[in-house]
Amino acid sequence: MIPRSLLPLALLFGSLALTACGSGDAEGGSSEEAKYELAVIPKGTSHEFWKSVHSGARKAEMELPVSITWMGPSKEDDRIAQIEVVDNFISKGVDGIVISPLDDTALVPVLKEAKAEGIPVVVVDSGVNWDGYESFVATDNRQGGVVAARHLAELIGGEGKVMMMRYFEGSASTSKREIGFLDTIRDEFPKVEVVSGNQFGGATSDECYQTAENLLINHQEIDGIFCACEPTTFGMLRALQDSDRAGKVRFVGFDATDKLLEGLRAGEIDGLVLQDPFRMGELAVQRMVEHLEGKPVDKFVDTGVTVATQENVDTEAIRALWNVDFDKWLK
Repeated sequence: MIPRSLLPLALLFGSLALTACGSGDAEGGSSEEAKYELAVIPKGTSHEFWKSVHSGARKAEMELPVSITWMGPSKEDDRIAQIEVVDNFISKGVDGIVISPLDDTALVPVLKEAKAEGIPVVVVDSGVNWDGYESFVATDNRQGGVVAARHLAELIGGEGKVMMMRYFEGSASTSKREIGFLDTIRDEFPKVEVVSGNQFGGATSDECYQTAENLLINHQEIDGIFCACEPTTFGMLRALQDSDRAGKVRFVGFDATDKLLEGLRAGEIDGLVLQDPFRMGELAVQRMVEHLEGKPVDKFVDTGVTVATQENVDTEAIRALWNVDFDKWLK
């Protein structure tokens, strides 16, 4: 681990590829007005999902006596970078850390260190193998996989061959979705065969695209596909398009971006399991402030899950989950 005295320079000049955003404008809790200083640390900063989480955290910042600093690795498999970000904030002595751990085990020691230093932790989106956090604000990720399995099985008439492309090893949120999917297919749909369920796509859309290409080459006769997050879904969509199989194979993915919504409307994706990342960011900051003020907080806060389809994607309820005004919250 980089010595703490050198961490600020390492973060600024090193190869950690971090993105940081300090807040404190006239609309929200400025440093003069803020009672608490929080670090909000996402798994990554390049995907739209995290922009939604950031937007929700900013909303809470505007409404509460708190100032947040947003910082995380640009790539969602950079465990060392995220550990060093946490360690840097411990050194700075922030009042609280809100984090989405990109590895459910690797982050445990540094989170334990934060708590030992008197800095409480709220976990958001993705779980960790440690129960010392104050609250966990997230989708019921296993249920997300269950919902996806049932939707895909219905699309293929309850029988046929399906495959699932995983994200990357150690990602707790996606792992639970994948397990929920596989368990539900096995337990509820005996006529559905999972021909591939153990291939990891990678941390970026490009890596997922390459894996998806290989999977489609190896499985020419396939009825349905499930992908458990934004980069795997987009990588698979590109591979289906390039192989002229988009719209011919039933496809259920996770999360919503402009490209994925375009694919849904075009009939190239048959369902997107949606979370509420804006609400995750907002509630995580709220729960941390409540804890700091001595109020009781729930150990787990479920922010819900639903399926967007071609038929309901533009209804008011579904639009609220994907149509976040980034310019409003992140300007």
